[in-house]
Amino acid sequence: MIDKKNVEHIAKLARIKLTEKEEEKFAKDLSSILDYIDKLNKVDTKNTKPIQQITGLRDVTRKDIATINNQDTKYKILNEAPEIKDNYFKVPKILE
Repeated sequence: MIDKKNVEHIAKLARIKLTEKEEEKFAKDLSSILDYIDKLNKVDTKNTKPIQQITGLRDVTRKDIATINNQDTKYKILNEAPEIKDNYFKVPKILE
């Protein structure tokens, strides 16, 4: 059971000012959470396999590799830029 003194200590660590009413509310809420965690700890999970996710979705990202290694394409793209310098895009400076 979390008492008011523990809530005051937690609030002090988090640098949160709580009213008397809030301290009582959080003491009750935190106690309820800890009671629920205690119930979960009593559940037998010895024969339960770990689950990473339940949706069956997979990460479908592709490898980040250049698919076009063509100098002509590079120069066509650079020619579309407003400004270039030494075969690179020239952009305004944003940091000093």
